[in-house]
Amino acid sequence: MKKWLIPVIVILVIVFGLYNWGKGFNNEAVVLQEDAKTTWSNVESAYQRRNDLIGNLVKTVQGAADFEKETLTDVINARAKATSVNINAGDLTPEKMAQFQQAQAGMSGALSKLLVSVERYPELKANANFLELQSQLEGTENRINVARDRFNEGVNGYNKHIKVFPNSLLAGMFNFDEMDRFKANAGSENAPDVNFDFNKKK
Repeated sequence: MKKWLIPVIVILVIVFGLYNWGKGFNNEAVVLQEDAKTTWSNVESAYQRRNDLIGNLVKTVQGAADFEKETLTDVINARAKATSVNINAGDLTPEKMAQFQQAQAGMSGALSKLLVSVERYPELKANANFLELQSQLEGTENRINVARDRFNEGVNGYNKHIKVFPNSLLAGMFNFDEMDRFKANAGSENAPDVNFDFNKKK
């Protein structure tokens, strides 16, 4: 065997090893990143379900002729704002996520105010449609919490993959940036209270 073949073979083995390492890192990062983006879509879907239910809830409450117009207006405006703030799953910047969370927090606050106001309207508290919507909203709040947790889990797996050594050496080369987790606003870690003691005296 010619002497020059040995270093060539060594170089080829090293190149092949580096190629496999780079390909493995890239493919795994792509899969984890896309999975995290999908979980974000599920977060938005859960919030959309809540917004749809709130639209039906508002229509039901509007049936009470003397219901506080200001309360309804607050809910309608908050819902409009919440539905107008959407984030592309591929562009989850901290600023855009904060804007999204702020809009959803405003919706939660307005919804809580509306549900508390219903206490003063016996005909609404006895309305089967209202009670069904209220129950669905409670379930949806649970779905939102689950979806957000799964999003954070997906982001955590992706971030760990691109930050551990030696993967961190390739992350910058392949343009894989750290993704931001969902961070709830102070005090908004609890879902709006949609369960009422209808026998409670005011």
